[in-house]
Amino acid sequence: MATGYLQEFLPDLEAFRTKTMQFHNGEMTVPEYKGFSGGYGSYAQRGGKKHMLRLRIAGGRLTKEKLAFVCESIRKYGIDTVKLTTCQSIQFHNLEAEDLCVLIEEAWKAGMISRGGGGDFPRNVMASPLSGVEAGEYFDVQPYAEAMAEYLMQFIHGVKFPRKLKVAFSNSPKNETHATFRDLGFVANPDHTFDVYAAGGLGNRPALGVKVAEHVAPEQICYYAKAMVDTFVTYGNYENRGRARTRFMQETLGKEGFVTAYREKLAEAMKGEDLTISVGDHPVDKAGTKDRLTHRRIVPQKQAGLYSVFYQPIGGMIAPEKFFRLEEAIRDMDQVEIRLTPEEGMYLINCNSKEAQELIAITEDGANTLFETSVACVGNAICQVGVRDSQEVLRMCVEAVRKENFADGVLPKIHISGCPSSCSAHQTGTIGFRGAVKQSPDGPLPACALFVGGCSSQGKEVISEAGKSMVLEDIPKFLVELGRMIADDHETYDTWSVKNHDKLEALIEKYTA
Repeated sequence: MATGYLQEFLPDLEAFRTKTMQFHNGEMTVPEYKGFSGGYGSYAQRGGKKHMLRLRIAGGRLTKEKLAFVCESIRKYGIDTVKLTTCQSIQFHNLEAEDLCVLIEEAWKAGMISRGGGGDFPRNVMASPLSGVEAGEYFDVQPYAEAMAEYLMQFIHGVKFPRKLKVAFSNSPKNETHATFRDLGFVANPDHTFDVYAAGGLGNRPALGVKVAEHVAPEQICYYAKAMVDTFVTYGNYENRGRARTRFMQETLGKEGFVTAYREKLAEAMKGEDLTISVGDHPVDKAGTKDRLTHRRIVPQKQAGLYSVFYQPIGGMIAPEKFFRLEEAIRDMDQVEIRLTPEEGMYLINCNSKEAQELIAITEDGANTLFETSVACVGNAICQVGVRDSQEVLRMCVEAVRKENFADGVLPKIHISGCPSSCSAHQTGTIGFRGAVKQSPDGPLPACALFVGGCSSQGKEVISEAGKSMVLEDIPKFLVELGRMIADDHETYDTWSVKNHDKLEALIEKYTA
């Protein structure tokens, strides 16, 4: 983060301290404080007594220096709850108000500025987590994500947005960052250019992005961001927050009208200031090892003899002490660093075989199967707006499924969101759940609406729609019975669900009737 931005934002902290203490003294309502504090990457938790802080980490690249700061903060403030997010950020939870104000300043000075981490601002810029080391990628998009993150910071003070703006970069058709349906997405091509998608998003009235440009030279990307900012400010809805996201411009302008409006703003941007960028890369010049490693959590890199180690804490809830072990382990490992994933996990990249084996041992407490890599937002035990405790739902499901000892792949990864905000991207999950209420003869029951058949792969995108609701206590039972049916047929969910659509529908009806 440029020193200029740090100096620009530091004076804002006095207002943050003042309003945070006013909130704790009962002089501000929860909605009033939420509308203010989000712009600093912080929200009061449910109950209003404790706080969370979201650290922006461009492209999910957690360097050794930033990891050391995370460890230092956990120790200094006794932080007991840490969450990896689906926007490649780290959230500290259960912070005292007094500690929060000091911690924010320390984080900013350590290069982890939280300004705009929430609220109506450009959010953390995302990138494919293995960018630069992934075999088969089109090219390394991480440097461009970092440059974009830097560029967008200028709009924190300079522009009043209707709502938040999420920007993502994808290095391959796997589309892990959902770049084809973000507010603005840059999708790599084999010829080292980007296709640009805009005005997409999940949540209420979701929409896939509209392709607004093809084969854009990477050094030109800031022009396309400026055009999106100007289009959003001109045509975004400032009166109705429920319709203030970029995807609603597809409705108000029509898709063709939106493309026309965007390209007009792009032409204006091109005539304005010079926004051409030049980026450095992150070269990996480390010698690999000749011995070949195979493990379910090891990914061979495109650099011969080097590996990435995958680690997924259940639900993204990582034990604070785990950061200490990881920091100590990789401190002297040449070029090893962490990349956070868009699904609440991490990769430890650039490991030789010895280093990979050491890190595998340290991270054995994480997910052991595809199902255990399931995604869940922080849930209503902490979040003010959550309807259901998605973390507890996931815990119940993992506990029930582990007793069955299903083979890996029998059950798919699921996505659980506590509310319609889709923080777990439940609408793109093979199976997704969203907090809801189910009516019964005995009154309303805590439940989740079921989503089936979502997909985020480029060219195959499907945003699923809500089906009937399932009572919370029945969700683990549903998954266990589904797993047994698939295991009895010696299949995985991916193959079984295609052949047995009627059986799947009947099972869903059984648990949602």
